[in-house]
Amino acid sequence: MFKLAGPAGLIRLLALILPATLAACNTTAAPPPPVAAAPAVDPVTAERYAAVTTDKHPVPGVDPRALKSRNVRQLVDYATTEKPGTIVVDTNARFIYLVQEGGKALRYGVGVGKEGLEFKGTATVQRKAQWPRWTPTPDMIKREPERYKKWASGMEGGTDNPLGARALYLFKDGKDTLYRIHGTNEPETIGQAVSSGCIRMMNQDVIDLYSRVPAGAKVVVL
Repeated sequence: MFKLAGPAGLIRLLALILPATLAACNTTAAPPPPVAAAPAVDPVTAERYAAVTTDKHPVPGVDPRALKSRNVRQLVDYATTEKPGTIVVDTNARFIYLVQEGGKALRYGVGVGKEGLEFKGTATVQRKAQWPRWTPTPDMIKREPERYKKWASGMEGGTDNPLGARALYLFKDGKDTLYRIHGTNEPETIGQAVSSGCIRMMNQDVIDLYSRVPAGAKVVVL
């Protein structure tokens, strides 16, 4: 027990207590949480899906960090009896393959709409169009009138057009199958099943496919 001998004793006691009290109140701030490193961006992919400013209408770029690797255009091994230059549409896997020499194919991720499931078999690219005009089908208008009825007479090509930058029109035995391979202004739907449309590709990919495929090319829809 302390005995305080006047003011001098009190001063000595405070000198002992204050450092301990101050130490108890002095807390060290927790270090900030580590910042997650941004995903690495493949420069080739970034270039492939960059904005296109030299076309008839501007094509917005696609953020490569938002792309799933499976949906990125790439050269893959592909065993098939189809000749090089043939387009193979795999609606279940949601890929398009453009057959190349040597057991390879250029593979593109696609979105598959309801109309894209209504044809199977072999067809021909009868027509190609840049920035095509789009008219919703009667079934689309019936299914979603609030969305499509206003376009019953058609929509001119452009950045808001659901057919995107390019379209390939498939015919069989000289008749239009109403089956289309086309671009989209909704790149986030690639790799998914979607409510309407045929086979949609990212605009950068459909521009690439369009440049490689001539009219008359064979198309196989699995």
